[in-house]
Amino acid sequence: MVPDDDKSPAAHATPFLIGRGFSKTFGGVKALRDVDIDIRRGEIHGLVGANGAGKSTLIKILAGLEQPDAGSLSLDGRRTVIEGPDRATALGLSFIHQELHLVEQMDVLENITLGSSKPTRFGMVNWRRVAELVSPVAQRIGIDFSLTSTVSTLSTAQKWLVSICRALVRQSRLIVMDEPTASLSAAETESLFRIVRDLAREGVAVLYVSHRLDEILALCDRVTTLRDGRRVDEIDRTVLTRRRLVEAIVGADVAEVSGRARIRSGEPIVLRVERLRRRPAVRNVSFALHRGEVLGLGGLVGAGRSETARIIFGADSPEGGKMILDGVEFRPRSPYDAMRAGIGFIPEERRSEGLVIDKSIAFNIGLTQLRSLWAAPGIPLIDMSRRASRADEVVRRLAMKTPSVAEPVGRLSGGNQQKVVIGKWLDRGVKLLILDEPSRGVDIAARSEIHRIIRELAAGGQSIIVISADPEELPELCDRVLVMSEGELVDELVGPAITREAILHASYMRPDPRAIEAEA
Repeated sequence: MVPDDDKSPAAHATPFLIGRGFSKTFGGVKALRDVDIDIRRGEIHGLVGANGAGKSTLIKILAGLEQPDAGSLSLDGRRTVIEGPDRATALGLSFIHQELHLVEQMDVLENITLGSSKPTRFGMVNWRRVAELVSPVAQRIGIDFSLTSTVSTLSTAQKWLVSICRALVRQSRLIVMDEPTASLSAAETESLFRIVRDLAREGVAVLYVSHRLDEILALCDRVTTLRDGRRVDEIDRTVLTRRRLVEAIVGADVAEVSGRARIRSGEPIVLRVERLRRRPAVRNVSFALHRGEVLGLGGLVGAGRSETARIIFGADSPEGGKMILDGVEFRPRSPYDAMRAGIGFIPEERRSEGLVIDKSIAFNIGLTQLRSLWAAPGIPLIDMSRRASRADEVVRRLAMKTPSVAEPVGRLSGGNQQKVVIGKWLDRGVKLLILDEPSRGVDIAARSEIHRIIRELAAGGQSIIVISADPEELPELCDRVLVMSEGELVDELVGPAITREAILHASYMRPDPRAIEAEA
């Protein structure tokens, strides 16, 4: 993508939106610290930062979904407070999130005008008149499908057009786009860029939030960078470079990566993955995992890490490539196949995907070993005493804090819930354990305990894959880290080379476009 030379004159315009000193704390953690931002008419303004930098919190404040603890907002020189989403809409602010908020069962016209006043006739909505009013706006942004189409039948790119059209029908002055190209093809992305540039030329401001730095470089007049809840840089297009963006995001002057390190472990390979594909999330992923190794998968949200893990665990089927487990080709048709082969998986959403939250600790730990808990061969009745005894052993091993194994999991702390999820795989004795965000939502003490457990498992010969968006976690845990970006592996870090800065730097690298073209 090349920068567009035909830019709006926004770079020298007076800001119409000025935010000063925004601060916000959640549960004792400061999400924003005295952040300033200003946005000009007809400007494409980039907002970047690593995961947890404060971008989402800032957007929620502008949308009226959260109230700042401190700070002020002015629109057109007048101080204002955005008490809620309706007020934001009335002020001309629209928000298009990565998970598009459309009513799938309604048609395009109904979604575009949802929440807007409509002309009536004989006390009924005059849909013919509504269509006449909406059609010029729809044509302006290239909607070439019927306004009577049901939204569920549209592609992701078409749904984005519906959301943009809704913002324009509401006469929005600022449209916030959060990761708009995450699910779009290259051609659809270029089409979206054209629309964004056209909107800017017509005086609409766009706040463009993206992890993809090439898009920021190609589109934006100015860029605000957040790090650890603070605004650390505001960069004008005239001095905007990839290096400056990365250094602002990471917080250090990071040298260019000179090539991949090589693993020198003499341990046998447990799992080999070769050119694994499931587009668009996973493209040509190849790596080897050694016995007793803690292998990290780093990268930004949406990089394809969890999707790769789901393929290995049999939750999703690959479109191409192959996996070799202990020297034999491995083709799991389901998670049950992966479990039988000795693979365990701890999902990111432990409460909804890893636990039966209203059942006991003993019930949850026993879920992966039901047949071995039968009272007698061929009789599918659980031996409750044996189940409780095994659960007691896991509770002791993991130092869980609970009055008994009969305690419902929902009553436990986040850290102890995570230990239950880990515990059910300890009881089964898997050879390969995949942990997706193992310490998310747990306190520091529980995090340390979970890390201790992971290291003990690896020392005992189990192979471990850890997925984490926290750049501090992987350096603490891993022997080796593979960094993913846009569905591909872009870097490999080993031993002392595994640092927070190196992981973040690699996370913003782009895959080789020649490899993507070859794969397509």
